[in-house]
Amino acid sequence: MKYPEAPEDPFLAACHGLPHERTPVWFMRQAGRSLPEYRAIRGTGSILDTIANPELATEITLQPVRRYGTDAAILYSDIVVPVHAIGFGVDVEPGIGPVVDRPFERAADLDRIRPLDPESDTPYVLETVRALASELSVPLIGFAGAPFTVASYLIEGGPSRSYARTKALMLGDPDLWFALLDRLVDLAVASLRSQVTAGARALQLFDSWAGALAPPVYEKYVLPASRRVFDEVADLSVPRIHFGVGTGEILPLMASAGADVVGVDWRVPLDVARQRLGPDTVLQGNLDPAVCLAPIGVVDTAVADILRRNADHPGHVFNLGHGVLPETDPAVLEHIVDLVHAHRPGN
Repeated sequence: MKYPEAPEDPFLAACHGLPHERTPVWFMRQAGRSLPEYRAIRGTGSILDTIANPELATEITLQPVRRYGTDAAILYSDIVVPVHAIGFGVDVEPGIGPVVDRPFERAADLDRIRPLDPESDTPYVLETVRALASELSVPLIGFAGAPFTVASYLIEGGPSRSYARTKALMLGDPDLWFALLDRLVDLAVASLRSQVTAGARALQLFDSWAGALAPPVYEKYVLPASRRVFDEVADLSVPRIHFGVGTGEILPLMASAGADVVGVDWRVPLDVARQRLGPDTVLQGNLDPAVCLAPIGVVDTAVADILRRNADHPGHVFNLGHGVLPETDPAVLEHIVDLVHAHRPGN
């Protein structure tokens, strides 16, 4: 794929696998609970109310870029925004996560998932993206939830440890399962395309819970939907990132979905991930978020180990292996950014 972006931007260059002067770094959930300035303006209630306020969402997205000097911003939003916007009955409860009034159970529930019209259903998201595109000096990452992970919330009714209901529907009624995923693909594609049109310069597909699946199950029941998402945004010519948690055994399958960058969590060393995926693979990750709670010497060692394992490969975006934990000291993240930026390939 050819990208119109100039490679001198470290984040975009790394996503393309092109040489650049320093390793870029950003953090999943960098905008959020660990920042005192976030807590000062966030207020109480559902995150969806804050997301629907473009002025607040813009400021919250900008906060970590100002504080940390990260090489990318990620839109302050949530993966359930599209299904919430079409009226499926989803909210995000503080301390719990997404919850669903009436979980998806039967074929009749397909009628509750109508197409997304971003201009009329999520105009606040587009207003936020446009504002950020005019204010940011670094690329903005837009995102969507992958069909499997969004489906798991709709079926389970909330967060789950076992995904038992999701797997039971998937394996027991594959026709209904694929019909559901088809609709969720359409939602994700519509949302992602609208974000790029509004000014996002990269996209991430969050399949946070795909690691709950065995490789044959992922390949048969999930991979085709994720591949269609990436295929249907390929013409936008922006980097596409694919992320999941606990995905070590399915990394090659995830890579085959068609993303330009594969996210790696902390369970698989970065050099091992590249061995599994091939020398030309661009990787994102993969510091354990819990390391950020350890003494600073432990943090230094862990960051240095990841950079060493990358072996100055140009295709590396430094990140955590999952989101910033709310109890993380922002000073630690500032320190990590300084460490990564101080590293010079070849030195």
